[in-house]
Amino acid sequence: MKPENSFLRGLKAGLPIGLGYFSVSLSFGILAVSYGFTWWQAVLISMVTVTSAGQFAGISTMCHPGQYLAMLISQLTINVRYSMMGVSLSQKTDGKFTGIYRWLLGFFITDEIFAVAVAETQLRRSFFAGLAVLPYIGWALGTLLGALLGNVLPARLMNALCVALYGMFVAIVLPEARRSRPMLIVVLLAAVLSCLFTWLPALNSIPSGISVSLCAVIAAAVGAAVWPAKEDA
Repeated sequence: MKPENSFLRGLKAGLPIGLGYFSVSLSFGILAVSYGFTWWQAVLISMVTVTSAGQFAGISTMCHPGQYLAMLISQLTINVRYSMMGVSLSQKTDGKFTGIYRWLLGFFITDEIFAVAVAETQLRRSFFAGLAVLPYIGWALGTLLGALLGNVLPARLMNALCVALYGMFVAIVLPEARRSRPMLIVVLLAAVLSCLFTWLPALNSIPSGISVSLCAVIAAAVGAAVWPAKEDA
């Protein structure tokens, strides 16, 4: 496949993610303005971080000056999973996806972009670049619109828009889970573990960023141990 076609294919694959990010980032823009941030500060945060949970946690911490340690711990625990995603994707990249390209394109790794990219047999840098364009634009534009709207939209509508991110992720994972029973079991195991971390008194005190990472690692480790991928000699 030619690089140009690969880029366009990634662009098409990123369209639904971009639309989902646009709707979800509206709530971040509105929340940031309600916390006292200006519209351009909210947009700048979205453009230089691109992490939904990290941004929501970050602006709440930024409202209390001096809590640098709290900011560091919260961001590390929430975003540490992206490091594991990057390691996983690095095993599927082609020969041209090296050096500075990994640094640049690694910035755009999100849960949904990872879910699409990891399904590739061989990950081309042109495909990943196309995949990241529309989600990035959608996240920034949604933040801008939300920041400009402020508190105009009713709370019920904003709650509905927040559900869009979860629906989008289910739509990405479900087709692959239907084709592969091991994948389905791993997904269900991760969901069960997430429920345990949410409801059990001994586990619900663990920060969400760490619990998400633990659920992913445990479920993936079980899947790798029970259904190991066959490798060429």
